[in-house]
Amino acid sequence: MSTRTYTPSGILYLGLLFLTFSGFAQKQLKVADIAINPLINGTLITPPETGAPLAIIIGGSGPTDRNGNQQVLKNDALKKLAEGLSAQGIATFRYDKRLVAMLRKGNIDEATIKFDDFVTDLVTVINHFKEAGDTTITLIGHSQGALVATLAAQQAPVSKLVSLEGAGHTIDAIILEQLAVQMPFLTEEATQAFEKLKNNIKIDSVSAPLSSLLRPSLQPFMRSWMLYNPAKELQKLQIPVLIITGTKDLQVSEEEGDILAKATPSAKRVHIEKMNHVLREIEGNALENSKSYYQPSLPLAPQVITAISDFIKN
Repeated sequence: MSTRTYTPSGILYLGLLFLTFSGFAQKQLKVADIAINPLINGTLITPPETGAPLAIIIGGSGPTDRNGNQQVLKNDALKKLAEGLSAQGIATFRYDKRLVAMLRKGNIDEATIKFDDFVTDLVTVINHFKEAGDTTITLIGHSQGALVATLAAQQAPVSKLVSLEGAGHTIDAIILEQLAVQMPFLTEEATQAFEKLKNNIKIDSVSAPLSSLLRPSLQPFMRSWMLYNPAKELQKLQIPVLIITGTKDLQVSEEEGDILAKATPSAKRVHIEKMNHVLREIEGNALENSKSYYQPSLPLAPQVITAISDFIKN
């Protein structure tokens, strides 16, 4: 049983309030903003149930904050996910990626950032809550966060793991697949560039469309990310795994989830009809899909809350 207690010396309380979320049974949820260290700031929602299991939510690629947003993208996907799960009796903690703290302080140096830094941050979060008395912890990794969660679970054992729109291929393979469809004329150049990165060879120059991914300052990070094969890493875990993808995801196809499921036959596999990458139901075309990335008022696909809640509780 969790004995979730905190003292001012252990963490910094930035705020405390009580909320009731409509659409669910009337439950009083305790919400606390917490700074675990200078780079890890997040929000803990605790339901009134004694000994509630804890879910730690890990965001996707880029400078993603605890709510699932970036500077020009606001959809509140992770905030809504946390609130929905907590209303079902599951404590949740979601946190800003270290890039957010760096940007706010104006001291980000992307050349020094490695993929393993995100894993280290999550291990720190896991150990923090273990020391606070949480014994039942589920990791919910969204997109890139699914791989971060998988690697962290190898270092700091947890109870369960959810891959939410997580990829099955390495990041270079995914990019090459996307280029083959969208800009096939860049495929050969990108293939050669990734081969250089694999061999730790600096890429001096690339075509303009590839510069955002392979600019010199970002190359160390991309190389460190490419080293990990999500399917092979997931195979190393000996805990229950839930793999969720949506049929309307424009960034991570259902096939990526199928690759993970094939590598880990014991995992539970869930396809959610019409759900896109930011966990919304999309009835129409790609334009409607893209607009949802900027519409925080849209509700989540209800199946995603149900699937994850049932997995954690059962």
